[in-house]
Amino acid sequence: MTFLYNIGIAAYSLLLFLVAPFNQKAKLLRSGRKETTKRLKELQLEGKVIWIHAASLGEFEQGRPIIEAVKEKYPSYKVVLTFFSPSGYEVRKSFALADHVLYLPADTKRNARQFIDAIQPEKVFFIKYEFWRHFLNELSKRNIPVYGVSMIFRKEQAFFKNYGGWFRKMLLAFKKFYVQDETSGDLLQQIGLDNYAVAGDTRFDRVRAIAQESKNFELIEQFVGHTQKVIVAGSSWAPDEDILLNYIHNVNRDVKLIIAPHEIHAEHIRQIEAKLKVPYFKYTSAEDRPDDARVLIIDTIGMLSSIYKYGQVAYIGGGFGVGIHNTLEAATYGMPVFFGPNYQKFKEARDLIAVQGGYTIKTGDEFNERVEQLWSDERALAAASNSAKTYVEKMCGATKMIMEEVFD
Repeated sequence: MTFLYNIGIAAYSLLLFLVAPFNQKAKLLRSGRKETTKRLKELQLEGKVIWIHAASLGEFEQGRPIIEAVKEKYPSYKVVLTFFSPSGYEVRKSFALADHVLYLPADTKRNARQFIDAIQPEKVFFIKYEFWRHFLNELSKRNIPVYGVSMIFRKEQAFFKNYGGWFRKMLLAFKKFYVQDETSGDLLQQIGLDNYAVAGDTRFDRVRAIAQESKNFELIEQFVGHTQKVIVAGSSWAPDEDILLNYIHNVNRDVKLIIAPHEIHAEHIRQIEAKLKVPYFKYTSAEDRPDDARVLIIDTIGMLSSIYKYGQVAYIGGGFGVGIHNTLEAATYGMPVFFGPNYQKFKEARDLIAVQGGYTIKTGDEFNERVEQLWSDERALAAASNSAKTYVEKMCGATKMIMEEVFD
């Protein structure tokens, strides 16, 4: 099995070489790994080193609370942050709290030895789904503790199959698993592993911190005014926008809409503008703001997590495509959250539905009906809002548990 695994790793590296001239992501990954090899030869780290590995941007957000907590409590510690995917590395390569941000080299015995020789970590954190055979083996040989953060296991994974012995050996390298739910813990117990704690998801700690540090935007405050019926749509795509604009146009003229599209390039913004039949303005063109504007288009990045606080209801985009975007950034403010039908892969979305703080919709008519029910029943709106907020608050605390057990 190890032979086949090594063949797979080599084949992937060859594929990167062949595809890189034609594919930007492959090109970034290949050149990034080369740069990492060069930087490792020059790397000089003094003192204790913490290594945190995240596959991509989403996993980074789960690892970030650990980095922040380490730097706050142990500022002398050096933090090495690695990514597998360019979509994570390219966005966070200048992350200020990490002393070094690198691509994870291909998982070979040689690369694992060289990488660990170079950074000499005292503790290692792998986030959520990452399992790399040779890196884990090398860490285990050196008795370097590895912790799994915000991990979630499913019975379909190879670890829990009759043929999964080779895969289960990778799990033996972990000193402790901090899993998101009881189901994950039960699965680990079934294969004889009890070194776990149900800690929840560190993203909850992150979104709560973001909400506490949220920015104020005078222009948005002016737009909202005294309106108590504001929908904030985050990371919307065209199918989401069609539902929202139909509602604004034809159902309730007392509601205002703040819409932050997932794609903010000029063409997509123009598409939204072409569909609008009510007064609106773009955030970057506030000088053209009409007094009776009912829609505000956020055509810039970095604001969404703070904007949710200006609404009473949130709509999260992506549910009519490959999957919904971040529901927690809205729920932490105490907002009922709406999203399309493709949400099943997201535990927090399923949980929000279960506690009646979230709603999935399949059609525009269904959205219209459910939102109108909330507007017409203040007690129902307050209950849904409280359910969303309480859910997030109950799920916080994973970072504190990990820090107390691993460092104290």
